[in-house]
Amino acid sequence: MQTELSKTLGVEHAVFGFTPFPAVAAAISRAGGFGVLGAVRYTAPDDLKRDLDWIEAHVGGRPYGLDVVMPAKKVEGVTEADVEAMIPAEHRKFVTDTLAKYGVPELAAGEASGWRITGWMEQVARTQLDVAFDYPIRLLANALGSPPADVVDRAHGRDVLVAALAGSARHARKHQEAGIDIVVAQGYEAGGHTGQIATMVLTPEVVEAVAPLPVLAAGGIGSGEQAAAALALGAQGVWLGSVWLTTTEADLASPALRRKLLAAGSGDTVRSRALTGKPARQLRTEWTEAWDDPDGPGTLPMPLQGLLVAEAVSRIQKHEVEPLLGTPVGQIVGRMTSTRSVQAVLDDLTRGFERAVDRLGRIAGRGEPA
Repeated sequence: MQTELSKTLGVEHAVFGFTPFPAVAAAISRAGGFGVLGAVRYTAPDDLKRDLDWIEAHVGGRPYGLDVVMPAKKVEGVTEADVEAMIPAEHRKFVTDTLAKYGVPELAAGEASGWRITGWMEQVARTQLDVAFDYPIRLLANALGSPPADVVDRAHGRDVLVAALAGSARHARKHQEAGIDIVVAQGYEAGGHTGQIATMVLTPEVVEAVAPLPVLAAGGIGSGEQAAAALALGAQGVWLGSVWLTTTEADLASPALRRKLLAAGSGDTVRSRALTGKPARQLRTEWTEAWDDPDGPGTLPMPLQGLLVAEAVSRIQKHEVEPLLGTPVGQIVGRMTSTRSVQAVLDDLTRGFERAVDRLGRIAGRGEPA
């Protein structure tokens, strides 16, 4: 499953795997794909350094990358405390009342929230890059579009390719103008922040818009047949995130969350602002329903919403309050029905890809149904 891009990066399969778990990122690269570690949860540079050290020791010399959440425009002098002060009391009360309604216990004394969306902030993302550029990463991806121009230049100066996610051809063209090397066309079906255009429509639009830049297709892809379809649409690889959540290497803190993911169907997700303030696809839960209820106060813009719900999400996860328990995940969750190793997932993807290519080859060669 090779393309020009995968050959450039020195990987066997054009499968790019985004994950917040170092063990999953390393396993993807060892299995012949390209692991990409999500950095948004790392607010302390030493924590990111620790996990990059671990990846270096376990990746077997294979290439890997890092994904950050960084605004394109520089914002000076804004601290987390400044942002926290903007959160209305009405919204804080709504969180308190909702948690009380479901009997969600407090965190233990001195126990900090383990889930905070602060990696979006300029200073946090830059400290992540200060750490990451000391390692031999081959790719820097940005989930909020094109990173600032000086970051692109800094990456290119270290022979690091830069990728940016796009939900429309218009966004993709802006990335190209900003000097981005790879565009990730992320469809509506994807987990996390998405636009409103489906992958089947979006991928060829983006391919045409930014040619000859390589494009990765993302959203609703979890099988080799779907990967083959993406390459048939002009993509040079696929960007997968959700499928790794139920792998044996994924360090999900909650067994109950793993059970919910394995039991969920493709219709059990919702695109909601409940998590970060931007539309993000996630499991539909009573938590998302509460925030999307028109009788409620409504969500706040990013990053206020993420900071507002940070402790609440940590409490829900720690105490496994199942009606409220969720996570970002795409519609491909309906195919995630068993716990498998990363290697098994990659093996299944490549076998499916070969079957699809063989089937299409027979159709094209003989003009007969496969």
